[in-house]
Amino acid sequence: MPIFVRKTTPRLEDSFWVNVIGKGYPVPNTAFRWCTEKLKIKPTARFITEQVDECGEAIILIGTRKSESATRARSIKKHEIHGKRLTKHTLLANTYVYAPIKELLLEEVWYIINAIPSPWGFDNRILFNIYLDASADDYECPSVVTDKSHGSCGQSRFGCWTCTVIKDDKSMRSLIKNGREWMQPLYDFRLKLDQERNVIENRFPLRRDGKKAVNDMGPYTFMYRAQMLEGLLNVQYELQQHNPKIKLITDQELIAIQVNWYRDFNFGHQVSEIYNKIYNSTLAMEDGKIKNKLEADLMREICKENIEEGELIEQLLMLQKSKSLMQRRRGLKTEIESRLEEFVNTKKKS
Repeated sequence: MPIFVRKTTPRLEDSFWVNVIGKGYPVPNTAFRWCTEKLKIKPTARFITEQVDECGEAIILIGTRKSESATRARSIKKHEIHGKRLTKHTLLANTYVYAPIKELLLEEVWYIINAIPSPWGFDNRILFNIYLDASADDYECPSVVTDKSHGSCGQSRFGCWTCTVIKDDKSMRSLIKNGREWMQPLYDFRLKLDQERNVIENRFPLRRDGKKAVNDMGPYTFMYRAQMLEGLLNVQYELQQHNPKIKLITDQELIAIQVNWYRDFNFGHQVSEIYNKIYNSTLAMEDGKIKNKLEADLMREICKENIEEGELIEQLLMLQKSKSLMQRRRGLKTEIESRLEEFVNTKKKS
């Protein structure tokens, strides 16, 4: 059967860190859960649409079960068609959903995992031990099948390690407690993101469109975004001492964050300086740094009697170079005009 697995990823401008650190989005909560659509729904829907365009239709296999919760059971029952294995996707045309394990109990799922060898040769005991170690303190993993080597342990849930929608990440806390101490910096950083979300000093009073924000709680301030980036890179550096392959943020995201800072006229913080402070090395975006410094010094010398105008020209050059980093010039004219308008208005007020 034509069954295959594809890993879908959000576009760079929709990634978590570009939105939070680059654009200043507050981390998600139950009232503002922007992450699900940007990180999960959009990239997957885009891929499915491509498959439908190519093949005419598509079937998606999902691992949902009725016994997960009363809410999940109602959702499955609402969309299923009596006597049919497939149900129509609620949003995508010519797309069908197949839930092969929807009637299974948790213990039956673990029986299959433990009793039947993985078709692709993976050791399922590794998977079982991860769930065993991640099980919360208030849940005991029962033994339910034929011998002591078969058990059931799947009450724990796994999602994004940065998830601030949940009150407490019990799975990660249990993993740390059961021997994976290297995850502690991840747990602490997630907790910090949650605790500092609604601190008024960390937020602008206006929204990104310039309108007054509810309770003066707009996007994160430039200073706090820079602090978050430094904290994230510190955690990444610490984890890389345990495993050099761990990467919490990509170089492409770092570049996109700098582009968004320039776009918001945040010229006072440089991603490269924060990165170099921690890693004592250079980013790909640093290739022209010496040349840029010489240009900036020359500009200040020429405009020493008109410092504000010199800074304006320097900022406009930064906007132009940021577009080159992203290999796209769309919107450059609008951003330059906005910066010029802001400069003129400031001069009038003074």
